[in-house]
Amino acid sequence: MIGEINQGNIYLLLPSKVSRMAEMLADQENISLIEAIKQIYLSDTYRRLENEASKLWHLGPVDLCHDLRNESVPGK
Repeated sequence: MIGEINQGNIYLLLPSKVSRMAEMLADQENISLIEAIKQIYLSDTYRRLENEASKLWHLGPVDLCHDLRNESVPGK
């Protein structure tokens, strides 16, 4: 059990979040799983996710993918 989430242990949550997001993104965008993972790790969403203070880690993969897709929409 992790206990309290803080900046020192947030990394323990990230692999499962990224994995689920990548599966969804690959399916939605019709891209490879590797390409989806690259997009996630290069995104502002991921930078905020790995910052415990953002509390983005509370969100599930559907909301995280929605956030990721919105950041790449021109004019948003």
